[in-house]
Amino acid sequence: MTHYNTVLLEIDKQIATLTINRPQSLNALNQQTLEEIEQAVQSLNMREVRVLIITGSGEKAFVAGADIKEMAAKTALEAREFSLLGNRVFRAIDELPIPVIAAINGYALGGGLELAMACDVRFASTKAVAGLPEVNLGVIPGFGGTQRLSRIIGLPKALELMFEAANVRSEEGLSIGLFNRVFEPEALLAETIAYAEKIIKKGPIAVKFVKEAAKTGYEMPIDQALGLEAELFGLTFATEDQTEGMTAFIEKRAATFKNQ
Repeated sequence: MTHYNTVLLEIDKQIATLTINRPQSLNALNQQTLEEIEQAVQSLNMREVRVLIITGSGEKAFVAGADIKEMAAKTALEAREFSLLGNRVFRAIDELPIPVIAAINGYALGGGLELAMACDVRFASTKAVAGLPEVNLGVIPGFGGTQRLSRIIGLPKALELMFEAANVRSEEGLSIGLFNRVFEPEALLAETIAYAEKIIKKGPIAVKFVKEAAKTGYEMPIDQALGLEAELFGLTFATEDQTEGMTAFIEKRAATFKNQ
């Protein structure tokens, strides 16, 4: 396990778990935490790590937001720079070539929900509470919330929630597509790891290409996106993993992928 001051990074069986570790502040994001998240993400060896799980320390919060005490005294210029830092860090998570799963173990408010939305998949505890309450403070989401929420649940619903600063609990989050799955608190991390373990048994290059085709293609006109898919499909046939995967299927055995 790699220890930073505000986050923990553990790697086991090709699965990395990044834990936001400020339980005394409900894992609120300050500048140091954002910088350490960035450092931890940059330290990952993509040849060795196949899935990243992000969660929060303790039983109450995934991340309860940005650190308001630190933010309150910022000037307009300082606030803009803080927003750009958060956007850079969350964009780095969003653009990792491997699947990233948020295990939302409690409050995911403001910057916490923005962090979760930068992940590819969101699993939540039945005690999870998510929302973008920034208008209650006279500000707006600054780490990508206005953009990612609408892309995940649709613009009208996203605006409804942001205008009202509404909180979303686990079952509603599941019904509107904000959360992929919901588990009891004591089962959340184990279920998230079990899902990650399923992923690491698949062809790693193919998994990376699925993410690239789906996420990059989503922002493209359909004809360009289909062209990207065809290009990546073709590239898989230049890999040893494709040969192994199809040979194993024909021979009725489990494939042994080498990420090559």
